[in-house]
Amino acid sequence: MENNLEHKRHTLAHLLALAVRRDFPHAKPTIGPAIDNGFYYDFDFSGGPAPKDDDLKQIEKNMRKALPSWKSFSHRVVTPDEAREVFKDNLFKTELINELEKNNEVITLYTVGEGHFEFTDLCRGGHCDSPADDIDADSFQLSSLAGAYWRGSEKNPMLTRIYGLAFDSKTELDTHLTQVEEAKKRDHRKIGKELDLFTFSELVGSGLPLYTPRGTILRDELGKFSESLQARCGFEKVWIPHITKIDLYKTSGHWDKFGHELFLVQSQESNDSFALKPMNCPHHTQIYVSRPRSYRDLPIRYMETTTCYRDEKTGELGGLTRVRSLTQDDAHVFCRPDQIEQEFENIMNMIKTLYGALGMEFKARLSFHDPENREKYLGDDELWKMAEEKIETVAKKLELNYWIAKGEAAFYGPKIDIMVIDALGREWQCATEQLDFVQPGRFGLEYTDKDGTKKTPVMIHKALLGTIDRFLGVYIEHTAGNFPLWLSPEQIRIIPVSEIHSEYARQVYEELKAIGIRATLDDSNESLGKRIRNAKTDRLPYFAVVGDKEVTAKNVTLESRKGESVEMSLSRLGNHLLTEIDTKAL
Repeated sequence: MENNLEHKRHTLAHLLALAVRRDFPHAKPTIGPAIDNGFYYDFDFSGGPAPKDDDLKQIEKNMRKALPSWKSFSHRVVTPDEAREVFKDNLFKTELINELEKNNEVITLYTVGEGHFEFTDLCRGGHCDSPADDIDADSFQLSSLAGAYWRGSEKNPMLTRIYGLAFDSKTELDTHLTQVEEAKKRDHRKIGKELDLFTFSELVGSGLPLYTPRGTILRDELGKFSESLQARCGFEKVWIPHITKIDLYKTSGHWDKFGHELFLVQSQESNDSFALKPMNCPHHTQIYVSRPRSYRDLPIRYMETTTCYRDEKTGELGGLTRVRSLTQDDAHVFCRPDQIEQEFENIMNMIKTLYGALGMEFKARLSFHDPENREKYLGDDELWKMAEEKIETVAKKLELNYWIAKGEAAFYGPKIDIMVIDALGREWQCATEQLDFVQPGRFGLEYTDKDGTKKTPVMIHKALLGTIDRFLGVYIEHTAGNFPLWLSPEQIRIIPVSEIHSEYARQVYEELKAIGIRATLDDSNESLGKRIRNAKTDRLPYFAVVGDKEVTAKNVTLESRKGESVEMSLSRLGNHLLTEIDTKAL
């Protein structure tokens, strides 16, 4: 068996189960898979006390003590009755065994270790051949405890999940732990509070962020940049309401697939049932269909920065990265099949420009259909083939760092998912451009072709930032709150040394405000040292201290957060800042 990292992590899950049973013999193991960065195991501790955070070190010590005796994994195939006898006191394992029997699957028991350090588990396999030799005892660490419902259902018993980290070596583990600590420092919820960007209120509800004036500037500036790029590429703004009759989503097909995620609204007057919109594409189709269209009219491009609403589970919400009110820089293109390639190229160029200005690299996942499971997808085979060939042509032409992910396409068309890479090397799916062969037909969208026949247009869904809330969460952590000048809510702070310098400091402040710079004046009674420290703590791109020298020379000394300092005239200061803003320098 190949002793790869996944096998090591799976093996360590078994080792964890043994170590827990030593100190908590009443524990009933349930499942323990390998996951990204490590492993976990879920236990039922209903028969006695459950471990606490302080117990993890001892459990980890038990694992290391047992590891040297685990020289081999042995397994045997058993009948369902034999398996049920082995796990007769474990209803969770029994449930799994019954399902395996129902599906006529082979049932295997894996045993590792010997004597006091022996452990047998119900498992499909995928382990190290010799755990003692293959696993570095310093390459893993237990990380946390959490609650988890059996098989993820709230209707089932709550279990205790123990998480562990595991890598090929201690060096890789230490690198990961350093990254985790850095991620904690960069947590957008922490920085959002420190910089006064957004808040949540129990009275408003979970997953419904409230943006402060400073946070709203961030949202607006990102939205304006996205819209300016789209306007240059021929997109026109539209506006739609936030509610709709449910019939709209029944026609689009979203009701059948996502109806459980909709917030419903009941009219007291007409008794009609409405929904808060979870997406915008069905609305935009109704603008297209409102008048006859010719092949000469295409492509038609609609854009809108608007908020949608989805009833996400409370346990899945997390700061800005998973919310119930999600604002999108959404857009839809209605075009002829022969225009697909050019439209995808235009959109991808916008994506490159936007993420270049934000200082973020990305990979492109070409999400194509799986020919082996053709029944999962709607639309003509030739149309799928043509569309996927055009998408890959664009990826090659623009020299994207891309890969093809078969089976990742939506049922209604292939797409390009943009996987943005943050400063810690984590990947986040943000922007997307997606073909849709289904909705135009469902809504009866047509255009008159040059030969006078009626044709159905192709629809392209596009978002540059994706969900702005989610992107902000990612970007705050990427920059650690050190936003570029063009995006920073506060671009420069003017700090007079003392009261006698306040008049000139106010003049500097007023002139910068007059030319559109987001400047502030700190002439508070705090000491000069504290006011300077505050400017640095607030991660400002620039601040300027005004003292005797500046008042006499009628200039300013510009200080950057990078530690650079330069003297310049007031007029030059304004030009310097405006140029940096206009060029979106990082």
